[in-house]
Amino acid sequence: MNDFQDQELVDLLAAADSPSWSVRAAAGRRLAAAPRIEAVADVLHRLLLDVQDTAVTSGTAEALLARGDLAGLRAVLAARADATDQWTADELGAELNGDPRWMTGDGAAELIRQLRVLAADTDTGVRDEAQQRLSLLRQDD
Repeated sequence: MNDFQDQELVDLLAAADSPSWSVRAAAGRRLAAAPRIEAVADVLHRLLLDVQDTAVTSGTAEALLARGDLAGLRAVLAARADATDQWTADELGAELNGDPRWMTGDGAAELIRQLRVLAADTDTGVRDEAQQRLSLLRQDD
């Protein structure tokens, strides 16, 4: 993943505020690919919680989870914890449940390892969401 050029980042941040859901969704997907999402975490969080259209939420969450890393998963769990709109919360839950890593043993093992790490996160919302997901897995055993 390449770092964004200054103008590209400016353009993506502007697109994140677009009145068009498809432009916001595309911006969310592209920003989710940033090597250091911490730099755009606030914008990603806002896009994940987009109450105007769940396609923005879904596209951004899918791209973050596709990273397969702790930062992407953490961002989605944080948004799920903060979601006040039921449609948005449900969409985030569906993306977490539908993470393609659940389809392979190695992918699921890595996802569970990441959830265990996040179950001890300093952010209460992230920690609670990770613990809840892990408890659901234990119920399936």
